[in-house]
Amino acid sequence: MRSVDRDGGQLEMSQTDFYALAERNLPGAGLGGYSLPEDVRFIIKRGVGSRLQSVDDRWYIDYVGGAGANILGHAHPAVVEAVQQQVARGLHYFGTLNDVAVELSEKLHRIIPCAEKITFTTTGSEATFYAMRMARAFTGRNKILKFEGAYHGNHDYSAVSVFPSAPANYPVGSVDTGGVPDALPSTVLIAPYNELEVVENIVAENKDDLAAIIVEPVQRIIFPEDGFLQGLRRICDANDVLLIFDEVVTGFRVALGGAQEWLGITPDLASYGKIVGGGGPLGCVAGRADVIERANPKHKGSSDFAYVNGTLHGNPVAAAAGLSTIEVLEGPGFYDALHEKSRQLTTALQEVLDRHGLPAIAAGRRSLWQILFLRAEPHNQTDVMTSDQARMRELDLELLKRGIYVLPGVRRFVCAVNTDEDFDQTVGALDEACEVIKH
Repeated sequence: MRSVDRDGGQLEMSQTDFYALAERNLPGAGLGGYSLPEDVRFIIKRGVGSRLQSVDDRWYIDYVGGAGANILGHAHPAVVEAVQQQVARGLHYFGTLNDVAVELSEKLHRIIPCAEKITFTTTGSEATFYAMRMARAFTGRNKILKFEGAYHGNHDYSAVSVFPSAPANYPVGSVDTGGVPDALPSTVLIAPYNELEVVENIVAENKDDLAAIIVEPVQRIIFPEDGFLQGLRRICDANDVLLIFDEVVTGFRVALGGAQEWLGITPDLASYGKIVGGGGPLGCVAGRADVIERANPKHKGSSDFAYVNGTLHGNPVAAAAGLSTIEVLEGPGFYDALHEKSRQLTTALQEVLDRHGLPAIAAGRRSLWQILFLRAEPHNQTDVMTSDQARMRELDLELLKRGIYVLPGVRRFVCAVNTDEDFDQTVGALDEACEVIKH
């Protein structure tokens, strides 16, 4: 970017200049909940493949991956071509259907196991919000059960016990932010992930006013133990409660059909985020026709109508990016190759941790991974909370200093275009980082 000086000349802006503007205009000089320390923060100029370039021309290997949506990396040729073609036809329409959104809806209907019908949203946060609204409208009940440490976006119903300072007094949670109405948290019940007996007891006590259970099939980096998600399906069926999968991260990443395909469990509703739009501003709720139909405008005025609307719902540019992304994902052997890349990386990282004698694991399956200071994969949020999070953050910051883009303490992703060179550089950076934090 260039700025114009007082004499009309152009000056190249440095990263320092950009941060001066950000500090003047943006709270925390950031774009939301993440703000990196000054010695490691950087401003992105562009992304190419598996890497990011900063405005100061430093390159980073990107394991943040747009919060997981960039499964093909950055600027994939097929996606770029599709977006350019659509932009030439129009950026945005509203009020009636567009051809690309309809094509995408059919593609999603065929791929997502639960998708009898689809309603588009703009974000994953909207998708979980609307899924909860449709569940409440359909059942006529008010309460939602979510899991401790689970993140379902930024709306008020999600902002309960995402970042607990101590284990909850189940099913009572703690509010994570100011600005949430006092009455709202009483409608959100909290249970520990992977603890079926606790869930069963909470549901039994609240079933008359419980609309749905919402769950991340993989909660951050906590994987479901055998029988857990199957148990949730059983509990919901037995108590006439809807089961919502938050597939904002797992959708199209752990398998083409998401966690539903991978684990063989079909929820009543499922929420998806920006991966539906190839990383662009698009999401959806998929699910049972009788529940999704609550959003049909013909039901306006009835008590079971669930209002769903947004000016960017079905945005044609994002829909074009989503269609082209899915076409690549449908290619033969795509997921086998992706998951093998991830296995190779986590195996190599674990060897480094073991060689340095650190009590840490390179946790993960499929293409999700994270280094945790634990002896075994976490069972639930309590395990994560009792891990050495200060040391984990120190290690992640050392990786950032060495050109490995991770967000401290946050799950990360392998993408389809990660190379052996990426992994060799990552392993070398971890080796150096481990040496630093040992002393």
